[in-house]
Amino acid sequence: MQSLTRKIFMCLTGLFLCFFLIIHLLGNLQLFLPAETAQLQFNAYSHFLSGNLFIKMVSYVLYASIMLHALYALIITMRNKQSGGSYTTDNRGRASKWYSRNMGVLGTVLLLFLIIHFKNFWYEYKFGVLPMDANGNKDLYTLVVTTYQEGWYVVIYVISMIALGYHLLHGFFSAIRTLGVFHPKFVRWIRYFGIGYSLMISLGFAIIPVYVYFLNAK
Repeated sequence: MQSLTRKIFMCLTGLFLCFFLIIHLLGNLQLFLPAETAQLQFNAYSHFLSGNLFIKMVSYVLYASIMLHALYALIITMRNKQSGGSYTTDNRGRASKWYSRNMGVLGTVLLLFLIIHFKNFWYEYKFGVLPMDANGNKDLYTLVVTTYQEGWYVVIYVISMIALGYHLLHGFFSAIRTLGVFHPKFVRWIRYFGIGYSLMISLGFAIIPVYVYFLNAK
């Protein structure tokens, strides 16, 4: 019973994070705008997110979801290893994909990336000293662009987004089955949706730092 409860919490937190990724990606797409427009618009967007009470409440849910998702993943993995199974044991006898067998590795890569990502942007925006743009908002845009000009960070970012894509691909199908809404009649469409969503999110995020890096390459 406890194991099922943990899996349900994993699903719910994971689905919430999937929704957040869409919103986060849409906001980051502003970085494709012309530089001057992107700077003012991206900074205004960041200021709105940091100053809106409702958004702040949602952000607390986000932080809790990330921590709970990682915690339950660790607990489930450890319990499965102790019982001689694996995180992705499939009782139906189907051959599991390599990314399903290595969700622990993919999750660790993403957790390390999040620590770096939060340090570089969230921490600096909240507690660092950033210059102001022409509209009086903290200039997060310049910090982002400057960071994306570091080749090592872009490489880490792209690798992490590949890990994210595979993590989402497995997590989506796992959540559908755990919540009991997986039906053979719709399996093909569910599969297409899961693959499409995973590709859209991982490629969408990965392209942004690559674009910024080569746009500003000397």
